[in-house]
Amino acid sequence: MQLNYTEQGDGHAVILMHGMFGSLSNLGNLARYLADHYRVISVDLRNHGDSPHDPTMDIPSMANDVVDLMDELGLPDARLVGHSLGGKIAMQVALNHPDRVAKLVVADISPVAYNPRQDATLDALLELSSATILNRAEADALMAKHVPEHSTRAFLLKNLGRNVEGNYSLKLNMQAIATNYGSTLAAAPEGPPYKGPSLFLKGENSAYIQTKHQPIIGQLFPSSELRIIAGVGHWLHAEKPDEFNANVVEFINSP
Repeated sequence: MQLNYTEQGDGHAVILMHGMFGSLSNLGNLARYLADHYRVISVDLRNHGDSPHDPTMDIPSMANDVVDLMDELGLPDARLVGHSLGGKIAMQVALNHPDRVAKLVVADISPVAYNPRQDATLDALLELSSATILNRAEADALMAKHVPEHSTRAFLLKNLGRNVEGNYSLKLNMQAIATNYGSTLAAAPEGPPYKGPSLFLKGENSAYIQTKHQPIIGQLFPSSELRIIAGVGHWLHAEKPDEFNANVVEFINSP
């Protein structure tokens, strides 16, 4: 699959991968921060943003999409940075193709299978995907029934675009996401250990990286380190962008 992507800067390649329900703009602050010294490639994952839709949606297939993009761009290797679902995909690329990954940064996700759970965001987007939406205010009001936080709704509504009828519709492939949300997308990345340098960044108030996960992180990524960003949750890159960016840059700049 040919992923949609943008490029900026020059130098060693850094590939940025967003999380579930996101798009390549989510790590835009980091991309601009890196572009002075690196060739930064921001991608829309399959079934997100302006990338193609496909009913197959699992971690290995999405990792292969990234490797295919590297082949298309003629990149022998790259530094990978992924948040949440993007972090799982980055881990899978590193486990399957260690020679293609110079360094790995995983933001607030572990290499474990997560238990399926009811998700208000998924419910809101499913309802929105089946509705006729004339303007963004209508979409926001509909989503407010499920998602009370204005900042979260604003993030999710970035997925709206005008359709051929002139109304608004989601760019997300909600059918594929809903079908795979509690199964293949919740699964753990698998493969032989990646021995290259790896950084795991955890939001202090987030439960996606727990103490019980650290042994499996150490087994699969024996050269990894864990850093905690204080006072933030899962959206650490948005809550404390300067600290997040500084940690990423310090790590990928290190010998």
